Amino acid sequence: MKEIKAYIKPHKLPEVTLGLHQMEGLTGMSVIDVRGFGHTRTVDPHHRTIDDLEDYAPHMKIEIVCKDELVEKIVSTIEKAAHTGLHGDGKIYVSDIRDAIRISTGERGEKAV
Repeated sequence: MKEIKAYIKPHKLPEVTLGLHQMEGLTGMSVIDVRGFGHTRTVDPHHRTIDDLEDYAPHMKIEIVCKDELVEKIVSTIEKAAHTGLHGDGKIYVSDIRDAIRISTGERGEKAV
């Protein structure tokens, strides 16, 4: 099993959601409003001000736990739907999941996803 975390621009959420909603085998996703910052290659870090440090950009965080065979399809769907071609489109991270437990039934592993 894998966990996919994607940070995308808020206005791209409907396109990403539509693409993922149409995917067979995907059991669900979570969406969280987040704010954050990244370092740009063009800004001199020695000339940052307190105002710059408090200027967080809004993003949406998508969390998905899925079977290994769906990872590339999910990542590709998010990447295409969230792409604007502008700086700060976001990031996608993929991690291994050791186990999952469905609280209501006690099912474990992929059955719990």
